[in-house]
Amino acid sequence: MKIIFLGAPGCGKGTQARKLSEKYSIKTLSTGDLLRSEIKNNSKIGIEAQKYIEQGNLVPDQVINNIVANNILNLDRFILDGYPRTIDQAESLNNVLLDHNQKIDSVIYFIANNDILIKRICGRFSCKNCNAIYNKYFKKTKKDNICDQCGSSDFEVRKDDNEETLKQRLKIFNDQNDKLINYYQKNNLIYSIDALKNEGFIFENLVNYLDKLN
Repeated sequence: MKIIFLGAPGCGKGTQARKLSEKYSIKTLSTGDLLRSEIKNNSKIGIEAQKYIEQGNLVPDQVINNIVANNILNLDRFILDGYPRTIDQAESLNNVLLDHNQKIDSVIYFIANNDILIKRICGRFSCKNCNAIYNKYFKKTKKDNICDQCGSSDFEVRKDDNEETLKQRLKIFNDQNDKLINYYQKNNLIYSIDALKNEGFIFENLVNYLDKLN
């Protein structure tokens, strides 16, 4: 089972990836986590990526592609969360897998309205202790300022979770997304799901789909 999750920031990919990872004991990989890990480990590729980040530049596709390739080739099953983001990345991934007689089994596309996504992201906050995620519009803590999971009162908001930054992120995403959908649709790999449905409903839908895929 080799799966790609496509969808705009805030559409719930990460939440569903974590739940599916637990259910199927399958590794979930996101480029953000992989980058942070390489930088933390002071690896050669991590040092290279850090230079771009410190200069305020985007990490080039080739660096991201190499990081992903290094992490997937020893895995029989995985979920790629938020990668690929460009056609160049998609083609690189395809070539790496083909070189090892592997392929992507499905691309799950989370569809969501931009206005709702803005509220989802600008309203979200997380527990600094256990990383549980909440939202001031849609998913408040049961008790004010007390984490439902661990009881901590220490919360944080990501610096880039603001409307101006988000609109730019969504513009970049939308510019690339149609091309990616067309790229994977040619091989009938796209499975679309309404990301605005209830979290439990989406999870059940995905489980039913993946069970058939297996």
